[in-house]
Amino acid sequence: MPNDRPALLVVEHPAVADRLARLRDRSTSTPVFRQLLEELGAFLAYEATRGLPLVPTPVDTPLQPTMASRIGTLPVVAPILRAGLGLLPGFLDVIDNAVVAHLGFYRDPETLQPVPYYMNVPDDLSERHVFVLDPMLATGNSGAAAVDALVSRGAQHITFISLIAAPEGVEAFHRRHPGVRVVTAALDERLNDHGYIVPGLGDAGDRMFGSTSSVPVIVRPTV
Repeated sequence: MPNDRPALLVVEHPAVADRLARLRDRSTSTPVFRQLLEELGAFLAYEATRGLPLVPTPVDTPLQPTMASRIGTLPVVAPILRAGLGLLPGFLDVIDNAVVAHLGFYRDPETLQPVPYYMNVPDDLSERHVFVLDPMLATGNSGAAAVDALVSRGAQHITFISLIAAPEGVEAFHRRHPGVRVVTAALDERLNDHGYIVPGLGDAGDRMFGSTSSVPVIVRPTV
């Protein structure tokens, strides 16, 4: 996956820093947390999609015909369930006609390894630019597993968008996928013994949805 851009881009902007500070605050309510996450998704998407290829396109303005530029091939945006959904509306504010895919992984609380439970992506991604969304790049395991799944569908141009990242996670992620660019709002200090980013912002999925557990439970109908 050749890429001549930096493997890690930390988006530095006062509006990003201010929103991230409010997200980190434990007193931020669930509705406000969701709104801030959506807004940051747009900021990150703006930077992450800057290199999308354009094609010249004829356009009839009210005054005369002219040539304009359009995105050549619609990109695919793939949020990792659950928390990645929080960044999706902001991304679609920037690229409103992107194809939306879904990747379901959760982190086993004991092994810290990703457990897949759902994937719905286009069959052939070889000509697409794919953007993976997950607010946290912690151990890097889930992110790398998500990219594995996309590569199995032929993806060659992948960008991983996260809200915050840990140095250990970025390193582990790039050991497995050195050609995948990571775009994030902050590179935090470290991981703690439980695999959480420090200082971090807690569990993004729980704070976004007001829930208390990130581990899905399979519910089967009783006979």
